[in-house]
Amino acid sequence: MIETTNITTTTERNINTMRRIYQEAFDQGRLEVLDEAFAPEVINHTAPPAHQIGIDPIRGLITMLRSAFPDARTEIEDLVAADDVVVMRNWYAGTHLGPFMGHEPSGREFRFRQIHWMRFDAEGKVVEHWGVRDDIAHLQQLGIIG
Repeated sequence: MIETTNITTTTERNINTMRRIYQEAFDQGRLEVLDEAFAPEVINHTAPPAHQIGIDPIRGLITMLRSAFPDARTEIEDLVAADDVVVMRNWYAGTHLGPFMGHEPSGREFRFRQIHWMRFDAEGKVVEHWGVRDDIAHLQQLGIIG
């Protein structure tokens, strides 16, 4: 017999961790959340130009995004969990107020879709991340591409 209480508790823990990563670390700049949420050797399969391993590249990404888009917010639409995986569908929105990819601040607002998929270990730490973002829409809204 499956113990649904344990599954529910684990699922809720993983969903809460994913929510904290985006709403606290990305949106508020609370980088201490990263050490609580990610395994030390986490693999980010989405990071260009190749996979990145470890928490430091994620910390650097958040620092860069917070500098370029200090008011950016994650608007969560769906969080779905099964086994050791949580998937989130969201909007990422903010204003271009700092340098980004060699471009000076434009003051333009942006809002684009993202989907993030994270796999968790038994201790509730993220060990893998995949993401799909509408980077074209983001860059168009900033006026970086036509």
